[in-house]
Amino acid sequence: MNRNLIAGFIFLGVISFLLISWMMRTELVSSFMNNKPTALKEVIEKKKEGIAGTYGIIVKNLKTGQSYSSNEERSFEAGSLYKLWVMLTAFEQIEKGELKEGEVLSEDIADLNNAFNISSKDAELTEGGITLSVKDALEQMITISHNYAALLLAQRVKISSVSTYLKAHNFNDSNVGEPPKTTAFDIALLLEKLYKGELANPENTQKMLELLKRQKLNDGLPKYLPEGTQVGHKTGDIGWFKHDVGIVFQSSGDYIIVVLSESNSPSGAQEKIAEISKAVFEFFKDS
Repeated sequence: MNRNLIAGFIFLGVISFLLISWMMRTELVSSFMNNKPTALKEVIEKKKEGIAGTYGIIVKNLKTGQSYSSNEERSFEAGSLYKLWVMLTAFEQIEKGELKEGEVLSEDIADLNNAFNISSKDAELTEGGITLSVKDALEQMITISHNYAALLLAQRVKISSVSTYLKAHNFNDSNVGEPPKTTAFDIALLLEKLYKGELANPENTQKMLELLKRQKLNDGLPKYLPEGTQVGHKTGDIGWFKHDVGIVFQSSGDYIIVVLSESNSPSGAQEKIAEISKAVFEFFKDS
């Protein structure tokens, strides 16, 4: 056989092999990328196996867009998550010049209980007073979930303004009724808008994110994450409801994680929140 013809066959063979290899690699990569959301679902669903109660969950990687959701539109009592709304409303009023961080707020405890319809049976405090600057009230309301710091600030900014804020920013599943209620969808939307700087100017956006990072109640989302991991989050619990919601900052992509729960074992739910958070962190770290 002619040498040139043999060389031609060899050349065509090599080209065909390279082309087939490239196609197979492309198909494999495409398949891998398309299956990643499914893999995230499998990771979370595995952690949910056998758990009692109802959970509303949203996870979203803000870099890659990978996401998972379950019962995202199910309404839960908000518990202390309403303090996120008070924080946002306060910073909006600060931007408008209607409120100053250095302004000193002072109220009688009995008057606050009366204003917010808190009975003496349910009240943490029944006498004395509370005096804090707006800045300190924000700090205590978010980082240690201080209830009377929150009531003091809510009294100043007005609950009606909080309600107006929620409507203005399309948090349509959230309300400040008695009790306040929300959904995983609304909280995730709030966190994403805050992260993207859509709810305040850059300076105040950063202040709010730093407030959330200084959270001291860390037995939920951050519990099993590596030391030094930055988590900006807010807890919420009342009765059978146990929640933890926030943003995890990491090199492979910052992500939102929202876990709302209602069960007959809030302490068990808190542990489950921590386990889900760990599984999600490890998934994104290795992806």
